[in-house]
Amino acid sequence: MATVEVEIAARRYAVACRDGEQEHLREVAAIVDRKAQDAGTALGSLSEVRQLLFASLLLADEVKEHRAGNPVAPDDDSGRIADALERLAGRVEALAQRLEGEA
Repeated sequence: MATVEVEIAARRYAVACRDGEQEHLREVAAIVDRKAQDAGTALGSLSEVRQLLFASLLLADEVKEHRAGNPVAPDDDSGRIADALERLAGRVEALAQRLEGEA
C-alpha cells in the first residue's frame, strides 16, 4: 500500500492507494483541485467545506452530463462553471425545501 500526498483547495492530504496507482491518484486529485479552484473563482470567498462541496457538485454534474451523452469539454470557461453552480444551487435549495416540508 502506497501513500501519496495531494493538494486540494490549498490543503495537503496524505491518501493511501494501491501500489502502482500513485500517478492516477495524483491526476484525479488535480481534477478535484481545479474544480475547487473554479468554484472559489466563480462564487467568491468560500469556506473549505463549501468549496469542496461545490467541487463535488460540479464533478457530479459533469458525470451526469457525460452519462446522458452530453460530455462537457474540459476547457469550458468559468461562465459555464458559474451557470452549473447556479443550477446546482437551485436544485439543492429545492431539495432542502422539500425535506423541510416533509419534516
